[in-house]
Amino acid sequence: MNERLLYSKQMEDKYINKIAGFYKQRKRMPSYAEIAELFGFRSKNAAFKLVNKLVDQKLLKKDRKGRLLPGEMFGSLKVLGFVEAGWPSPAEEELLDTMTLDEFLISNKEATYMLTVKGDSMKDAGIISGDLVLVERTNDAKDGNIVVAEVDGEWTMKYLRKRGKEIYLEPANKKYSKIIPKETLKIAAVVKAVIRKY
Repeated sequence: MNERLLYSKQMEDKYINKIAGFYKQRKRMPSYAEIAELFGFRSKNAAFKLVNKLVDQKLLKKDRKGRLLPGEMFGSLKVLGFVEAGWPSPAEEELLDTMTLDEFLISNKEATYMLTVKGDSMKDAGIISGDLVLVERTNDAKDGNIVVAEVDGEWTMKYLRKRGKEIYLEPANKKYSKIIPKETLKIAAVVKAVIRKY
């Protein structure tokens, strides 16, 4: 006898929150047997039905072997409204959307990684020691991009400047001078975002 799966929007939230909690605690997705145990199903058949329903809703994903992958909602944050950066105004909470930091910050996941900043040469660009910078691996950078580059065998992060035939790196701190390569300048990555925990 097939076990009946109860499903509604309220139940959907309960299901996804429990699976997300498992994922957060174990750093992996549950097996079908573990899903059955998680929700008190008597058989794995109900777990299969639930997973297929959540996949249809794009809340979960499967790989080619049918193993579970976390869906977009697992890392999503609510966008609740706007905040004034000028004159103060009453904050109004309104759910505008949800987004993942991945989809907001990353366009090419395979080429994206993070680096920890050391030093103060980019402080006037709002990048200070201890910050994390999200960078995308590329050697195609434009004038004004903040880049990670190898200059004459040494690595640094600076503004890329192109002035006619002259190409150099410029810090965002008046204590430091611009860096004009003597022999080589290789662009390794472009900075896409700065992450700082308060």
